[in-house]
Amino acid sequence: MKKSILLIISALFIIPFNSKAQDEGAIAAVAGGLLAIGVGIAAVEQMKEHAELTATEWLLKNHSEFDKFSLKTLDFDGKKLKDLSSTSVISYKIRKFEIEGDEPKFGAKHVLFGFTSYGWVSEYGINFDKIKWLLVDKEEWLNMMATYTKLASNVNDDNIIREALKNGKVVNKRIKVNNGDNIDFLKLEGDMYLVANYSPDMKFIYNERSFGIYLKETMNLIQIARGNLIDIHEFFYDK
Repeated sequence: MKKSILLIISALFIIPFNSKAQDEGAIAAVAGGLLAIGVGIAAVEQMKEHAELTATEWLLKNHSEFDKFSLKTLDFDGKKLKDLSSTSVISYKIRKFEIEGDEPKFGAKHVLFGFTSYGWVSEYGINFDKIKWLLVDKEEWLNMMATYTKLASNVNDDNIIREALKNGKVVNKRIKVNNGDNIDFLKLEGDMYLVANYSPDMKFIYNERSFGIYLKETMNLIQIARGNLIDIHEFFYDK
């Protein structure tokens, strides 16, 4: 928010002042526009803080084993209010830690997914009653990615896929394997989908743009963008 205010003040000094009404109108229009940008940024930041607080409260209520942890979401960074209304999942990176001496020593990693539904963001803010939560550890993420990769490629050997996921790197169109064969994702049109039954609660959907999760209970199709998928996998398997 401070940066936005500085931007507004700077713009007002940069624009030359004179006595003409049209110039005064132009200055007011620019200032008003920049103020609106600042308000938008502040609103998104406030929503981010609210989202992280709600996720923390959910974790404290449902998982008492988390007594030392950090929690952060990156999904709000660089987003506009209109972008958030179309977001179908919020992902939170969680790390347990212990205190050794005066320093935290980080341990197990988890990702908490908040699956949204239509109308979760409105002019009144975020309706967290419309969010369904799923906590995933490293092992469960590997299971999910193995199923997704088998669906997204022509490779069916579970051992080959799991080794590639653990030791390689997920990129935009493949799993890149050092000193081994890459696993390429299938090329599909934007309106083509491959479906696999993952659990009693979820189906996985592959198309070339995203990792789709169909929630059977709510009948919602959640889409994890490829960039977010890569980011989550790197979080679990950073070298």
